[in-house]
Amino acid sequence: MTTDPAPAPSRRAPAGAAVLREDVTEAIRAAVLEELAAVGFSRMSIEGIARRAGVGKTAVYRRWKSKLHLVLDLVGAFAADGLPVPATGSLYGDVRALLEVMSHVLRHPVASAVIPDLLVEAARNPEIADAVRGALLDGERRMAEGILTDAVARGELPAGVDAARALDLAIGPLYWRQVVVREPAPAPYLDDLARSVVAGLKNSRTA
Repeated sequence: MTTDPAPAPSRRAPAGAAVLREDVTEAIRAAVLEELAAVGFSRMSIEGIARRAGVGKTAVYRRWKSKLHLVLDLVGAFAADGLPVPATGSLYGDVRALLEVMSHVLRHPVASAVIPDLLVEAARNPEIADAVRGALLDGERRMAEGILTDAVARGELPAGVDAARALDLAIGPLYWRQVVVREPAPAPYLDDLARSVVAGLKNSRTA
């Protein structure tokens, strides 16, 4: 008479492989927003964030290795990455839509409170500069490239217009107004800026 083989012992997850709880992650993110509003980026600490979120410091460090990386994650969530490229059918309409998106991003408390401090940090540390560039520019550059590609296909622009130049023309004035000077950017301002950007692109030399 044969006996059934003994069941294989259940495999335990290796140490350190615990799944990160999403509710804890969201509590930490909410705590970061509250801490930023209360003390600003320079005085913000992992200890303060953990205390406000009701978790230990280890829970924060399991997800982000520093407060800078935590804030970069939040800023990236409010950037244009993942948004569809505007497709209004005209260069002006696409540029105007891009400005609307970026104006909304720059109005958010996280962006207005943190971006200037991040740029200071980036000037001191090349690694931080790369992280900031990825969080702030990748999505915007993708949108600008898509807008220019469509404009070239419609015959509104010659091939070879530089996407970085387009972003300089569009986002530079908006950043100055909303983040540095801290003035609103109402619809008529965005309309005029879009017209200026389109004129600048049409009159610029190709790369």
